[in-house]
Amino acid sequence: MGSAGQVRGQQLEQLRRRMAAIPARGADPAGRVPVSGAPRREALPVPPALAGLLPEGGLAKGSVVAYTGASSLLSGLLAAVTGAGGHAAAVGLPRLGLLAAAEMGAQLGRLAVVADPGPDRLEVASVLLDGLDLVVLGLDGASVPPSRARVLSARARSRSSTLVVTGGSWSGPSLRIDTKVTGYDGLGRGCGRLRTVRLDVAVRGRSLPPRHGSLATFPRNGRVEWEHAPVETLRPAHPEPARPTGTAAESLRAPADPTARHAAS
Repeated sequence: MGSAGQVRGQQLEQLRRRMAAIPARGADPAGRVPVSGAPRREALPVPPALAGLLPEGGLAKGSVVAYTGASSLLSGLLAAVTGAGGHAAAVGLPRLGLLAAAEMGAQLGRLAVVADPGPDRLEVASVLLDGLDLVVLGLDGASVPPSRARVLSARARSRSSTLVVTGGSWSGPSLRIDTKVTGYDGLGRGCGRLRTVRLDVAVRGRSLPPRHGSLATFPRNGRVEWEHAPVETLRPAHPEPARPTGTAAESLRAPADPTARHAAS
């Protein structure tokens, strides 16, 4: 048995060989994902409801995107790319919902999952960028040094691959996407099945004015689709407690005159 470093090197070499064997490797990077009706060839597809918030109508190839918030939209990004014929990977995201991604249209045969990338997840992501269209990298709370961020950004750019980083700090991304769960539907008081989730989405770029929108998942024909959210149909994620009304409210109201309670007794 070799040292841990030697074993790690062998694993990375095996990963590189597998990347080289992916179909369309070596072809024109801009044509690896056949996107019907895409606004620009240099952008990877995204759920249509999200496209209007992004400057390229999708995730620009060769860019790094910093993402925060709900993992459901990450599943949607992976589904959009693999469903359109591209190849993607999820690294360091052990709780990623593959069933949810499949329900959104992901082709799991085109999705590599590295739940435990080991001590150097950046190196694993670097290898995957050689042969895949999209790599989603979970940073596990780490703050990536600017020097390594620049190296990985340059690699993504040279390979025309897109890197999405989440769960940590990354300096100088091309785009930031922040999401927040603001509503849901389908759950009753302690029972029911979650059917719809609404997200508020904020997009910021280096030379892009901030853009905001509201998206929601909707089940349709055995699949889950992203659409623009009709706000009035969804419950707030953290509903305010009901205010007492009628006699209950009267019983809680303090007398205006402190002496009134003595007069009443």
